[in-house]
Amino acid sequence: MPKPTSKPTPLTEDPRPLIGEPLALDLLNTWWMRDGVLQDLLALPGGLAVWLASNGLDGRFPADTTTLAHVRSTRAALKLALDEGRTGDLDAVLGRGRIRATLTAEGPGEIPEFDNPRWGPGWLAARSYLELLSTAPDRIRHCAHEACVLRFFDTSRNGTRRWCSMAACGNRAKASRHYARANTRSE
Repeated sequence: MPKPTSKPTPLTEDPRPLIGEPLALDLLNTWWMRDGVLQDLLALPGGLAVWLASNGLDGRFPADTTTLAHVRSTRAALKLALDEGRTGDLDAVLGRGRIRATLTAEGPGEIPEFDNPRWGPGWLAARSYLELLSTAPDRIRHCAHEACVLRFFDTSRNGTRRWCSMAACGNRAKASRHYARANTRSE
């Protein structure tokens, strides 16, 4: 008799080790390593809804398969732009929306508009990348730990942050160096 199949339980909490980075980097950080295996938040049931919620975008955009496809394509475009300097795909995502200037009682403002609301989260992430590039492109960093794929925006005063997290990757690197030194001395 075949076993009944069940769908995996959708996520309710964000399982990623690093959250809270600017939107573009937070989207890239939907890929992370756990025990030497690449994890993908956007491949997990409910992963898009978790990512939208962790960035305050839930309720503004549908967490459906079309939005998921657009967010994934934006993530791939961001990776190409950062890793290889290829910007065509990211420029195509940016072509899906625009900023409309507005004047409110509080003063000048901007309202993002999209060709289709399902492009909204991806477009906002692409726009976030442009803002990082115009603010401090040299502060967009890849974690220095060789087994880590996470990215961060270095907000340290002197701009020398190397690790996505000192508690995780930084301590692992220090422990590895200590272990190597200890083994060298004992030989």
